[in-house]
Amino acid sequence: MAKRILIVTQNFYPEFFKSNDIASDLVERGYKVDVLTGIPNYPEGVFPKGYGVFKKRVDEYKGAKVYRAYQIPRGKKATSVRLSINYLSFVFTSTFWVLFYFVWKKKYDAIIVHQTSPVTQAWPAILLGKIKRIPIYTWVLDIWPDSVLSTINSNNNFIKKPLDWFTDWMYRSSTKILISSPGFKDLVNRNADYSDKIVDFPNWSEDITSMPLQKIPSLPKGFTIMMAGNIADGQGISDVVLAIEELKKYLDINWVFVGGGALLQWLKDYVAEHSLGNVYVLGRYPFDSMSAFYSVADVMLLTLKRSICPHLNATIPARVQSYLSAGKPIVGMAGEGVQALVNDHQCGLIAPSGDYKSLAKNILTLYQNHQMLGEMGKKSRELFEKYYTRNVCIDNLIEIVKVS
Repeated sequence: MAKRILIVTQNFYPEFFKSNDIASDLVERGYKVDVLTGIPNYPEGVFPKGYGVFKKRVDEYKGAKVYRAYQIPRGKKATSVRLSINYLSFVFTSTFWVLFYFVWKKKYDAIIVHQTSPVTQAWPAILLGKIKRIPIYTWVLDIWPDSVLSTINSNNNFIKKPLDWFTDWMYRSSTKILISSPGFKDLVNRNADYSDKIVDFPNWSEDITSMPLQKIPSLPKGFTIMMAGNIADGQGISDVVLAIEELKKYLDINWVFVGGGALLQWLKDYVAEHSLGNVYVLGRYPFDSMSAFYSVADVMLLTLKRSICPHLNATIPARVQSYLSAGKPIVGMAGEGVQALVNDHQCGLIAPSGDYKSLAKNILTLYQNHQMLGEMGKKSRELFEKYYTRNVCIDNLIEIVKVS
């Protein structure tokens, strides 16, 4: 008899999250999968066409049954107040789904929590798990309360203490705690020892090299440094432009930024004001264009903002796996989590966050050594194939649930 799995996540298709892959791949492997999620509204902040209070509340995605609890949209500006209302509304309405439907109508062998932000989205999973004695597997992709406190730049105990308590309650309630970055282990264990529950379970990427090449804007010849993904404060863009300034006399070094984000317009304005002719800010493109973009890059740029928050220092962003899949060297500025992965496997050169001078120096090293580029690119691809393909990761997830 096929195992029955419930995935609990506040974000799901048509939003672009790894919870989508988990649901569809488990169905393909013969599992019966349900998803308890919210009405989509990320990142635009409003319900997309076709979804709403009376539309697609019970839906299907690639064989998985999807139940959408009402949530107040995060809003186009996603202020702290609006986000808090969004988070709490999901907690409130998902409780009704659990108490008046799932408890009576559903049976599951396991619950998987896709724990990005907010941590409160784990509430319906814990509630149902405790009532029905179902094992819970929590995949930790954000460390709370650190994540929210760093975002609002506050360490207020009025906010911190209840979130600390809830986060530890989630860890205590989990059968296994799956961590997306090795450095998360110490952070999960800081208030209690959960070592016997913790399992490494990294992010994955689609195989960029297997995707057909789409038409993209033509770029000038030269040495191309490319950043793909979100362009926001968390990426330390203000330090990136300092590295660009350091190398601006090298006219054949091209900087290409592909993606949207809160600082997209700021970056465009900075480039124009400082007459940086070798910097190309292209904006957002569909994911199926990434193979073509990556193919013209010599190195991929990964940067994270300087922060005293330990979770940012330990984080390995999902774009790392995407860069590795393309078989490109990674250069950048990031915390110890990224430094350990990239430097230890010799698939790039990573300086500490904010160290733009070392970033510029590392770029010159790669710019002047094409043999090193080839060797690092090969190691990137080997690392991806060994640990970070979608099939490898989903197989590991099934093994984790099976063993437990």
